[in-house]
Amino acid sequence: MREAHKRSRNPKVRKTYRVKNWSEYDKSLRARGDITFWFSDEAIGAWIPKQNGRRGRQRKYSAIAIETVLTVRLLFHLPLRQAEGFVHSLLSLMDLKLPTPDHTTLSRRSSSLKPVIDYNITSNQSVHIIVDSTGLSIHGEGPWSRYTYGPKRRRGWRKLHVAVDGRGNVVATSVSKETTRDASRVPHLFDNYPGPLASLTGDRGYDQASVYRQALERNGNASIIIHPRINGVHSHRKLELEQRNEHLDSIRSKGIYHWRRASGYYRQSTVENVFYRYKTIIGRQLRARGEEAREAEVVLGCNILNRCLQLGQPDSVCVG
Repeated sequence: MREAHKRSRNPKVRKTYRVKNWSEYDKSLRARGDITFWFSDEAIGAWIPKQNGRRGRQRKYSAIAIETVLTVRLLFHLPLRQAEGFVHSLLSLMDLKLPTPDHTTLSRRSSSLKPVIDYNITSNQSVHIIVDSTGLSIHGEGPWSRYTYGPKRRRGWRKLHVAVDGRGNVVATSVSKETTRDASRVPHLFDNYPGPLASLTGDRGYDQASVYRQALERNGNASIIIHPRINGVHSHRKLELEQRNEHLDSIRSKGIYHWRRASGYYRQSTVENVFYRYKTIIGRQLRARGEEAREAEVVLGCNILNRCLQLGQPDSVCVG
C-alpha cells in the first residue's frame, strides 16, 4: 500500500509529559519493593483443603497454597526448593502452624493448577481491549553450551498472547506454540474475558475477517482498530469488514501516520509496555516444563503485574 503523504512529524522531536500525581505515584513505586507479607484469615482457613469424601488419599495442600508459593517463586526468581524454604521461613517468622508445600508437590500440582486473572469487571463498563503477542524462551541449552559448541539447533520458545485494557491491566492470557498465528488466539482471549467490549486494537497480525467477526459478535457497535496489511485491498463481500474498508480509505487519502493518530492505533503501545514490564519483572523465559504448567505460570505472572498497577499509576499530561 503506497502512502499518499509523506511523514509529517519529526522523528527527533518527542513529546514531553508531566506526572500530576507524582507524590502518590512515587509512593506506589516504593510500595512495589515492600517485602511485607500478611496472610488473611480466609487464606489461613483455606490453606489446608477440606475432606471431599472421595476414595483415596486426600490432598494436603489447597490450590491457594500452591498459588502462593509459585507466585513468590516468580516474584523473587527462585528455584522450587529455594521457594519452599523461603515460604517455610515466612510461616515460621509469622508463627503460623501451616505446612509448606514441598518442591515435588509444587512441580506436580502446577500442571493441574487453574488460576484466573485478577481483574475486576465492572458491570455496564465497556473496556478498550488491546491484543498482541511476544516470545518467551523455554527450558533448553544455555548460553554456555552455545558459546562452547556453537548453535546446534533453534532454541525452543512459546508465544505469550495477552489482552489488556486501556490502563495496562491484563484481562486475558494464552500460551501457544511459536508457529501459531496471532489471529487464531483471539477466541481463546475472548473466552477468558467475559466482560463488555468497547473496542479492539491490534497490529497487522490480526488483520483477518475472523477477528472482525468475533469482535462484532461480542459487541455489534465495537470499534475495531486493526492495522491493515501493506497489500490490503477492499472487500465488498463481507459486511464485517466495513470498518476495515474505512481504514483503507483513510490511509490512501490522508496517509498512514494521520490514520494512526486519528484512529487511536497508538494505543497499541500500552500492550508493548506490558511486555516490557513482564520481561523485566517476571523474566524472559518460562520456568515450567509442561504446557499446562506454563499456562498457569503466565497467569500468575500477569497477576503480579496487575497487582503492581493496583498500588498506583501515573496521571500524566502532555506539556510539549
